[in-house]
Amino acid sequence: MLLQVKNLTHVYMPGSPYEHPALNKVNLEVHKGDFLGLIGRTGSGKTTLVQHLNGLLKPSEGTILFQGRDLYGEQKPNWGEIRQKIGLVFQYPEEQLFGETVFEDVAFGPRKLGIPEETIEERVKKALEMVTLDYAHFKERSPFNLSRGEMRRVAMAGVLSMEPEVLVMDEPSSGLDPRGRKMLLDQVKQFHRQAGITIIFVSHNMEEVALLANRLAVMEGGQIALEGSPEEIFMEAEKLTSMGLGVPQVTRLMMELNHKGKQVKSNILSVEEARQEILNMLEKEQGGRS
Repeated sequence: MLLQVKNLTHVYMPGSPYEHPALNKVNLEVHKGDFLGLIGRTGSGKTTLVQHLNGLLKPSEGTILFQGRDLYGEQKPNWGEIRQKIGLVFQYPEEQLFGETVFEDVAFGPRKLGIPEETIEERVKKALEMVTLDYAHFKERSPFNLSRGEMRRVAMAGVLSMEPEVLVMDEPSSGLDPRGRKMLLDQVKQFHRQAGITIIFVSHNMEEVALLANRLAVMEGGQIALEGSPEEIFMEAEKLTSMGLGVPQVTRLMMELNHKGKQVKSNILSVEEARQEILNMLEKEQGGRS
């Protein structure tokens, strides 16, 4: 087990008139190599949960185990080491850029870790390649003169340059246009597949998580309400709707066809799968009439 969240509870401003329970005895397991989609409407506790993974917030109760080590036990961990292993990409990460050049920004993390200077260039180059930014073209450019999508990819490269074992991404596609969103999500899928990084992907976009994640956890009211594969979760359309969520549009289409008596699978997540399923249905119908 790579990560284990055990009975995690968090209360904001306890004992004050503004006391707010954000998490209530959350239990969650993350296995090595997982691409876990963490979904839920605004205020469900997603961001609060992931901020506990590298010490940005501390539990009111409960704990988190990372590689079997209790992060909130009596023996305090080296949080610098933990934050290198569990990298967090915040929502709108481009707002955290500060370096004069792309190189300096991406190199900042490895330098803070004490990585030898002779290997930093290799780290920066590799990280930029992972987000499909050409090293030679971008290394001397100011990050503040890039497009928003490019700035976000530079910020992601800054986390990847520390070579984390777990990458936590909090709404990484927020505010991007459709083209920028597609490019970013394609890159996330690619470096998960190629580098084998475990990813926890926070989103309220059902289409995104349907195409990326192998497991989903749905949060509601500070708790895990549903957990399973995307196919399993999106078959719970009524429950998701009651939580203010939904299912991918293509899944909704297949459900409607099935409801109207068409012999198609309902647990379809991609347009290509839906296309093939509909073609198969039409061939069967034509064969039955001949």
